[in-house]
Amino acid sequence: MTTFFTSDTHFGDMRVLRFDHRPFATLADHDDGLIARWNERVGEGDVVWHLGDFALGPLPARASAILDALRGEKHLIVGNNDDAATLALPGWASVRHYAELSVDARPLVLCHYAFRTWNGIGRGAVNLHGHSHNKLTPLPKQYDVGVDAQGFRPVTLAEVLASRKRGARKAPPAPA
Repeated sequence: MTTFFTSDTHFGDMRVLRFDHRPFATLADHDDGLIARWNERVGEGDVVWHLGDFALGPLPARASAILDALRGEKHLIVGNNDDAATLALPGWASVRHYAELSVDARPLVLCHYAFRTWNGIGRGAVNLHGHSHNKLTPLPKQYDVGVDAQGFRPVTLAEVLASRKRGARKAPPAPA
């Protein structure tokens, strides 16, 4: 079992093509591309923490179909664009606003929003967040796991931590 992190997929949200300049010709291409990139990485036995803004715009039946198409056990940390229908989708293993957990012996604080400070910061805890769409200058031990910052796919903690090391490889390019 591998644990992955992602955020700000914004399935069904036409605004992300315009505001975030995502490299997809249509909203259907966007949604299909994100589903394909997710499923290329995530297996059925893996766990994915989605740190908010899963979908905005699609009818509940469409949002449910998208969630069902995504592999893995899916946990939602609520984002500002996640409505009651998204929170109620039956495919979530859990839904909450905040979580503290440990992955690979590293304490993590998960929230949709980036924190200025967080529990355990002085003891090595890392803050993983979304919301900023790769536009926020991070603090040490703080990482944006949103699709805009991570090559439009879920990432592991090791990949996130390695992303700031000198000479680190950039996330794979977005699909054309």
